[in-house]
Amino acid sequence: MKNISFQTHILPLKNQLFRMALRITMNPADAEDVVQETMMKVWNRRDDWEQIESIEAFCLTICRNVALDKLRRKDHQAQSLDETIDPTDRRTASNPEEQTVQSDRVQLVRTLISQLPEKQRSCMQLRDIEGKSYKDIATILEMTEEQVKINIFRARQTIRDRFQKAEKYGI
Repeated sequence: MKNISFQTHILPLKNQLFRMALRITMNPADAEDVVQETMMKVWNRRDDWEQIESIEAFCLTICRNVALDKLRRKDHQAQSLDETIDPTDRRTASNPEEQTVQSDRVQLVRTLISQLPEKQRSCMQLRDIEGKSYKDIATILEMTEEQVKINIFRARQTIRDRFQKAEKYGI
């Protein structure tokens, strides 16, 4: 019998939930609202915690659904991802020209990711940024592992092709 505690098992997931919500809503304030609503929904289902196989997957699934619902209600168009890499980090670029080129490339990749279909973005976020397994992603997004792999492959291929085209010809 599992003994799940809100403070020790669910509350530590708040940053992970925020990153997922931010990636979907593209708005920090909306992402905070999504996390709060997710935590309330998870708390309201506390009687079911003992029967849940993975509390993390359960929380992420609720977060994803709440974020998508919020997005649909607002009819909001995704514009860009939040800063996750500091392109001006002096350890990765030795001069101002390299820093500018790196900054432009990071922004281009963010733009390309934000243009992906929602399922591809979600799969890529969970796999490449959050480091989740294909099985966990399949559980969170309620799809098969094969669909997860296909979405990740297509997302990476699209980003690679568009990035190479932009690098060669410009946008």
